[in-house]
Amino acid sequence: MTGSASAGASPSGSEGSGTQAVDRAALLLTTVVEADSPVTFGELVETSGLARSTTSRLMAALERTGLVERTAQGEYIGGPLFVLYAARHDRNWQLARLAQPMLERIAGETRETTHLGVANGGGVEHVAQVEGSYLLGAPDWNDVDVPLHCSALGKVLLAHKALELPDGRLATPTDQAFGTRADLEDELAQVRERGYATTFDELELGLSGVAAPIFGLDDDVVAAVGVSGPTPRLEARTEEIGQFLVEQTRQLSRMLQRRSSEKGPTA
Repeated sequence: MTGSASAGASPSGSEGSGTQAVDRAALLLTTVVEADSPVTFGELVETSGLARSTTSRLMAALERTGLVERTAQGEYIGGPLFVLYAARHDRNWQLARLAQPMLERIAGETRETTHLGVANGGGVEHVAQVEGSYLLGAPDWNDVDVPLHCSALGKVLLAHKALELPDGRLATPTDQAFGTRADLEDELAQVRERGYATTFDELELGLSGVAAPIFGLDDDVVAAVGVSGPTPRLEARTEEIGQFLVEQTRQLSRMLQRRSSEKGPTA
């Protein structure tokens, strides 16, 4: 432990106020933000050298102000304030960090490869992925160029206007892909209505996917989360997986929007 982190106890009543409290809160916040994975309460106590009661009070204050957030397992990660503001120059990385526990839950429940995608440069950029546990699964989607309308993630971003279709004829990698814009627009309307997108054999025969949107502060779609795998396996449980994705992404959307709702209406 460093000397500053484990300095002797302050006089009674002083540890919750003044520069010492700020220094201690900053130490705890730095530990969470710089960690490569969610941090447990015990790890924070051990790393900081602070009393458990002091750590608990300071972490509660950081959580109230949106600087940290707890996962379903009670571990600490950078909060929505960091995701939406502090990481302006690397927002996707912070979003991926915040979404990681959700991606792991989805992969654990569905056993399928789970991925997080954002709109970037007119296409879908995959910023995080968790492998499924089936022996036969989907590939690593990083650096794979996929026509937007042949991807479940792409359909989500198209349906909510986070991306626009390029001009020209639609690519048809298989005969299951949408060949006309009118048919695709009907499909995107259904995506908005049911809350999730699907693809069946549209990019490659035997490969399918399901995806749902993540909403930001202004109810704009900032990302999409999806699973992909063999068509026979996904076709049999499309609705089940779709509804599960919607449930999970709504939780993350609320997390992102919480900071805005806490501010309340402006005067």
